[in-house]
Amino acid sequence: MNPYVRDRINRKLETLSDERLYQVLDYVEFLESKYAEKPAAVTNVFQKFTDGVEDTLRAGGLAASTVTEAVGFLNKAMGVLNNVAQTTKTVATDVVSTARTVADQIGAPPPPGTTTGAAAAPPAPPTPAPPTS
Repeated sequence: MNPYVRDRINRKLETLSDERLYQVLDYVEFLESKYAEKPAAVTNVFQKFTDGVEDTLRAGGLAASTVTEAVGFLNKAMGVLNNVAQTTKTVATDVVSTARTVADQIGAPPPPGTTTGAAAAPPAPPTPAPPTS
């Protein structure tokens, strides 16, 4: 997107009320459905949910300020959920890393289907001693 056009559009949008901004959004979505040259950016599940709630509230005839306030609360809640999900992922990664380190220190074999360094190949069988006469 041309940054100069984007900035100019943003300056014009800042002068409009929430009701008019929703009209602009509707028009942009119409233009996108007719003339988009590339697919829209993929949104996460939380954003899709928020957009759906926003559209439902708007269809119900609620005032734009009420819809805006409700979506603001949803966005804050979604931010918290995103943080929880990221923290959970980090903790799980740390637990797995620590478990691998401990297993390596005590010489435990790796779980089936994993390969790590020297533990990936089985040890070579002992070489028999030559016969003595």
